[in-house]
Amino acid sequence: MKRAPARGWASTIAGIVLLALMLFPVYWTVNVSLQPADAAARENWFPVHPDLGGYAAALRDQGRHLVTSLVVALGSAALSLTLAAPAAYALARFPLRGGTLVVFGVLVTQAVPGIAVADALYGAYAGLGLLDSHLGLILADSTAGVPFAIVVLRAFMQGIPREIVEAARVDGAGELRVFRSVVLPLSTNALITAGIFAFLLAWSDFLFALTLDTTDAVRPVTLGIYQYIGAHTNRWNAVMATAVLASLPAAALLVAAQRHIAAGITGGAVK
Repeated sequence: MKRAPARGWASTIAGIVLLALMLFPVYWTVNVSLQPADAAARENWFPVHPDLGGYAAALRDQGRHLVTSLVVALGSAALSLTLAAPAAYALARFPLRGGTLVVFGVLVTQAVPGIAVADALYGAYAGLGLLDSHLGLILADSTAGVPFAIVVLRAFMQGIPREIVEAARVDGAGELRVFRSVVLPLSTNALITAGIFAFLLAWSDFLFALTLDTTDAVRPVTLGIYQYIGAHTNRWNAVMATAVLASLPAAALLVAAQRHIAAGITGGAVK
C-alpha cells in the first residue's frame, strides 16, 4: 500500500518530463520569434526584452501566403465533405455488390506515395491550365481528404439505428430527404471530425504546393516558410514568427472542436 504513491509520483514526473521534451520545440519557436533580429542567433533561453518585429516582418512578407493556405484548406475541407458524405452513406446503407472492395480501394489510396500523385497531377494540370491556381491546390489536397472522410463517415453512419431511417421513410421521406434531414444531422460529430482533418491535411501540405506552384502567384504558407528560410537565415525571429502564425489556425480549430473530434472518432466504433 505504501508503494502506490511512489509509483504514482514516478509516473507523474515521467509524464511531465516527456511532455516538456515534446513541447520544447514549440517553446523554442515562440521564444526565438520574440527575440530581436540581432539577438535571435545568440539563442537566449528566455525573451528578456520581447520584440514583435519578427511578427511584423512575417505578416508583411507572408500575410498573403497565410490567406492562400486558408482559402485552399477551407476549400479542400468543403469539397472533401461534399464528395465523401454521400459516398459514405451509400457504402454504409445500401447493399452494393463489391462494397467491401470499394472500401478497401479507398484505404489503399492512402498508401500511394504523394510524389506519384503530384507528378501525375502536374501533367494533367499543365494541359488543363490549373497550375498556380487555388482550384488546382484544392483538388490536389482533396485527394487525401476525401478517402479519409469516407472512412470516418462510413464507420459513423453504420452505427445509426436503422429504425430512425425506416421511420423517416414511413413518413414519406425519400432517400435524398432521409440523407439530408436525418443522417447528416445525426452525423454532425463525424462531419466535424472529417472536416477538421481534411483542413489540417490541406493546411500542412507541402508536396503538392512545391510541385504544382511554379510562380509566386498562389503560394501556401508551408512553401512560403521553406523559401523564407533560404532567403532570411539571418532573420530567424521572422522565420519563427511565421511558423507560429502558421500554427495558430490549426491549434485553434483542434481546441475548439476537440469534443466533436473525440465523439466522431469513437462514435463509429460503438453500435
